[in-house]
Amino acid sequence: MARQPAKTLWYDRPRYVFLEFCVEDSTDVKVDIDDHRVVFSCKNADGVEMYNEINLYTRVNSKDSQQKRSDRSITCFIRKWKEKVAWPRLTKENIKPVWLFVDFDNWRDWEGDEEAEMAMAEQYAELLQKVTVKGTPPAMDDLDDDI
Repeated sequence: MARQPAKTLWYDRPRYVFLEFCVEDSTDVKVDIDDHRVVFSCKNADGVEMYNEINLYTRVNSKDSQQKRSDRSITCFIRKWKEKVAWPRLTKENIKPVWLFVDFDNWRDWEGDEEAEMAMAEQYAELLQKVTVKGTPPAMDDLDDDI
């Protein structure tokens, strides 16, 4: 029986790259994560062998990476060697396999988050400064005393 690749979703975070191998009711799951590669294999509910081999974009910390199996998929948490460095793609090769997809439900452009937060903090500080600067009180001599 021939093996086939599992549909795979991925997304990037500052410390980790997340992979999700979409195989329902998987058995015989094996995930080998080394510093430059991930090898995944299992059998699906129909007994078909699923197999993916991914040469990663850059080095990872395989000792601090792990995976979790659920009824619907196998998720890998792969620790980046260099944190806070965005990955433009998952694979070392600049070719996207047909079974690999970006997980847009979990994707966030975190790379510019710090700059945006700093800009918002500066804007807030300026607003506070404008509010707390007290000028001369308004003249109230035009008010009637007959009230």
